[in-house]
Amino acid sequence: MTSDERAVRTLDPPWPFTGRESELDVVRASLGAGRDGVVVTGPVGCGKSRLVAEATRGTECARVAGTPETRHLRFAAFAHLAPEAASLHDACRHLSDVRLLVVDDAHLLDDASAALVHQLAVHGRTRLVVVTSDGVPAPAAVSRLWTGDLLPRLTLEPLPREDTARLLAGAPGAAGLEPLTVNRLHHLCQGDLRLLRDLVGAVRARGLLNRVDGTDGWAWRGPLPVTATVRERTARLLDRTCPAEFETLQRLAFAEPLPVDPEREDLDLQALEQLEACGLVRVDDGGTVRLAHPLHGPVLRATAGRLRARRLSRTPDRCGPALEAERAALLDRIERADVRTVAAPVGDWLAAQGAPLPSRYAAVRARYARLRGELREAAAWAREGLRDGTGDAACRRELVLSTAQSGDTPAAPTITGGRPHGGGAVTRPAAAGAPGATVGDDAYDAVRLGDPGRAAGRLTGVFAAHADALARGDGDALDQVAEQLRARGFLLFAAEAHAQAARAHRDPRAARTSRTRALALARRCQGARTPALSGLALGELTARQRQIVDLAAVGLSNREIAEKLTLSVRTVGNHLYSAYARLGANDRAALPWLLSTQDACPA
Repeated sequence: MTSDERAVRTLDPPWPFTGRESELDVVRASLGAGRDGVVVTGPVGCGKSRLVAEATRGTECARVAGTPETRHLRFAAFAHLAPEAASLHDACRHLSDVRLLVVDDAHLLDDASAALVHQLAVHGRTRLVVVTSDGVPAPAAVSRLWTGDLLPRLTLEPLPREDTARLLAGAPGAAGLEPLTVNRLHHLCQGDLRLLRDLVGAVRARGLLNRVDGTDGWAWRGPLPVTATVRERTARLLDRTCPAEFETLQRLAFAEPLPVDPEREDLDLQALEQLEACGLVRVDDGGTVRLAHPLHGPVLRATAGRLRARRLSRTPDRCGPALEAERAALLDRIERADVRTVAAPVGDWLAAQGAPLPSRYAAVRARYARLRGELREAAAWAREGLRDGTGDAACRRELVLSTAQSGDTPAAPTITGGRPHGGGAVTRPAAAGAPGATVGDDAYDAVRLGDPGRAAGRLTGVFAAHADALARGDGDALDQVAEQLRARGFLLFAAEAHAQAARAHRDPRAARTSRTRALALARRCQGARTPALSGLALGELTARQRQIVDLAAVGLSNREIAEKLTLSVRTVGNHLYSAYARLGANDRAALPWLLSTQDACPA
C-alpha cells in the first residue's frame, strides 16, 4: 500500500495546548452555575476552537458549526439537532434540553441558525460558547450576542513569542528549532497557529531543516515554501489583476521599506494609494511604505519568476550600507541604555536566506539580544558571525557569555580583573576616570554579583541607582530599579534586581511579590541561570504538591491531572494554588523553569 506525503502528514499527533491559561480559566468560569456562557473572538487561526475544545473537554455538550458551503441552507448548522422544516419556535423547543451548546465558526452560520443561537441566548436556558473570527462579516444576530450584552466577549490576542517558542518546543516534528528559526516562524505567522503548523510541516517534509554546528538545534534558511495554506492566506495579494499594483507589490517585496517620494520613477503612487486603501501596504508617519503583513514579502519573492527576481532582488553583497546603518542604530541604543525591541530587517533577511553575515554585525546583534535577556537568540547570532571560520573574538565572547548564562551549554566564564565575569559590558569598557561612562565591563557585573562597592563612582543613571539600592539593602528601591530596567528592555537585569529585592525585603509579602516578578521575568529570558537568580530560595513542596506540579509543568490540564491521580478537579486546583504561593508563581507557564531551578539549588 502506498500513501502520498500529504496523507502521511495528516497522521501527525495534535500539537500540545500551550499558553492561554488565563483565557482557559475565563472560558471554564463561564460554564459555571449561574453563567450564560461566553463569545470567543480573535483573528483567523489564533487557536479559538482549540481553546474552547480544551475548556469543554469531558463536558457533556452539543456542538454545531457554520460552513461556507451551507450558508444558504436554513438551519444547516442544526440539521442534526432540529427537524428540517422546524420554525424558529420549534427549533428552540427541540433544544430546550441542551444545557451546553458550543457553536464554532459562528460567522459562517446561515441566518436561521444565527437567529436560533440569538434566541437561545435571550431565553437563557442553554449555556452558550460561541466562537467567531474577527475581521470577517458575521450575521447581525451573532454580533448582537456581545453588542447587545447577552454574552460576555473574550478576545484572543496572537500567541506571544515566548508561548510560540514553548509550543514549538513541544510540538511533534518541531522540537529543537533554533531561536532564529523560531523568530522567523513567529514573525511570518503573526499568531496564526494553523499557518504555523502548516509551515513547520512543509519545512520538515521538504528537507529544509539543517543541523546547527555544535548544537542540537535545527535551522531553517532559504525561501518560503508556498503551501496551499500560504496561498489561501495571501489570496488577496496574489490575485491582484492590475499590472501596476502587482508590479508595485513585487518591488516592495524585494526592497521594502521604501520612501514615498513623488520623484521616484520606480513606484506608481496611484497604485500605492489603491493598495493602501485595500490594506495591503502601510505608510508610516515618516512617509515610508511597507507591505502590510510579514508573510507578503516572502510569498511574492517565492512566486516571482527567475528573471523578475534577478531584476528586482537586492543581493547580499549590496546590503553593506543598510547593514552598517542597522549596526550603528543598535550600538546607539546600547549607548543610550535602551534595548527595547527595534526592527533590524536587513540582518533578519540575510540570516533567513542563509547568507553570510559580517562578524562585526553579528556580534552587535548577539550583544543586543543578550542585554535584552534573549540568551539563546544571542548565541544563535554569535554562531552566525562565526560561520565564516575566522573565529571573530567578539562573536566568541558573546557565545561564551550567552551560553554560560543560559545553561544550555557548559562554558567556562571569561575572566576580567581576576573575577568571574557576570554578564559582560552594557556599553564599551569604561576608561579609568571616565565620568561619562554609563557602565563598564566590571562595574555593573559587580552589582549583578552582589558587590556594589566595586562599582562606586563608575556607573550612571539606572545602573548607578541599582548599585546604590543594593548597597543600602533597600528592597523597595531595588523593585523600582527593576521596573526601570524592564521598561528599558533589560529583562534579565530587571529579574536579577527583583531577586535581590526579594532577599532585601523584611516583609514576607513584599519578598514574595518581588520573587514572583523575578521569576516571571526570568522565564522570558530563555533559561537564564545567573548567580542572582539561582540564589532564589524556593519554598518546599509536599509530595502530593510536587506530583501535581510535575504533571502541570509538562502541560496536563487540571482535569487530566485529576483523572490520572484519581482526585477531584477542585482538589487539584487547591494543591496548585498552594504550590504557586510556595514557589512564588501565578500561573503554570512558569512551572518548568521554577522546578528546574529548585532542583538545581537548595531551598
